[in-house]
Amino acid sequence: MERRHDERRRAGEPVAPVRRRGRPPAADRGAADTRDRIRAAALELFAERGFHGTGVAEIGARADVQRGALYYHIGSKEELLWEILADYTRLLLADAERLAEASTDPVATLRLLIRSHVELIVTHRRAVAVHLRDADALTGDRAIELQRLRDRLQHRWQDVVDAGYAAGQLRTADHVVTNGLLGMLNSLGFWYRERGAHSPAEIADILTDTVLSGLSTTDTEPKG
Repeated sequence: MERRHDERRRAGEPVAPVRRRGRPPAADRGAADTRDRIRAAALELFAERGFHGTGVAEIGARADVQRGALYYHIGSKEELLWEILADYTRLLLADAERLAEASTDPVATLRLLIRSHVELIVTHRRAVAVHLRDADALTGDRAIELQRLRDRLQHRWQDVVDAGYAAGQLRTADHVVTNGLLGMLNSLGFWYRERGAHSPAEIADILTDTVLSGLSTTDTEPKG
């Protein structure tokens, strides 16, 4: 087709524009916007009512998408849950890897990890609530892959604790401490209030000082 059009152009004949296969860009953007609305609606509803307490029709109504069109954009309700939880966990993992590679001081790195984790939890507390309450609703390969992501995140934190112990800066490298620390930080999503007495940065400092006062073999570093 394009070759015939080229020949007609060389001959000076009028040529109609060549139509490309596939969806037009505007349609792709529209579909992406619709899917984003669906995911946002699912996140709100899962956080409010839980995964099992939310129906597909409710997601469509919240996103202002008709039921027939809804299934065009998503495979299933579980697929939405998977995307929400996987994206959030990947965000935490990428941030932890970035911070762990940026410093050679384990205690300083641990302080940065805690501060950043608190800030991310506050920003994404709906996803945190869904993660803590509904992660076990995933099945099959999705459940396996999410656990792999969570394990990688825990291992990254454990590496920092191990390094601190090896350097003589921390009293222990027991994984119970690392798991307990992450559990404590994740629970922030349940009790944090924007109008509370402390900002996220202040909460991070309080928790960091409390943790390091028990773990550190010396005085904790100055805040910052």
